[in-house]
Amino acid sequence: MAALLAMAGSNSATSINFKLVKYTAGLISGKEVQLLNMANYPFPMYSEDNEQEMGFSNSLIELRNDIMKAKGVIISVNEHNSNPSAYFKNVLDWLSRLEIKFLEDTEVLLMSTSPGKRGAQGSLEIITKLLPRFGANVCATYSLPSFYQNFDADKGIIDEDLSEKHRQALNKFLSKI
Repeated sequence: MAALLAMAGSNSATSINFKLVKYTAGLISGKEVQLLNMANYPFPMYSEDNEQEMGFSNSLIELRNDIMKAKGVIISVNEHNSNPSAYFKNVLDWLSRLEIKFLEDTEVLLMSTSPGKRGAQGSLEIITKLLPRFGANVCATYSLPSFYQNFDADKGIIDEDLSEKHRQALNKFLSKI
C-alpha cells in the first residue's frame, strides 16, 4: 500500500504535468510514493451505455483502490481551453460511478502547469472546487506558469520564487499526512 499516490490529469506520453508530478514525488523522503503514469490508463468515454455494456474495467477498479488506500494524493492537472482535459474529467466520471467518495478523508496537493503564463490556473480552479465533492481535502495548490522557461529536467523548478512556492505547498501537504 502506498502512503502517497502521485499522478497527472493527462494521458499524454509527453505530459509536462506528469514531469511536474514526477519531480514533486522525487522531493519526498521518508514516505512511500506510488507514481502513476496516466498514459497507461486508457478509459473509454463515460456513458451509461458503456457502463451497462462493459461494466467497470480492472484497471479502473485498481486505480480506485490505489487512490482509496493512499493517505495523500498529488495531482497535477492539465488544461484545454481553460478547462480540465476531457481525459481527466472522464477519469473522475468513471471513478465516481464506482464510489462517489473515492477521495474520502484524503489530503490532496493539487498542481497545474502549462506552457502559458497562467500555468493552467483555469483548470486548477475548477478541479479545486470539484474534488471536495468526492471527499477530498485540497490542502494546498500550486501553479507553475511558462513550464518550458521555468522547469529544467535536471534542475527542476529554476525560478527561485516559484521553487519556494512549490516547496511551501509540498510542505503544507506533507504536514497534513
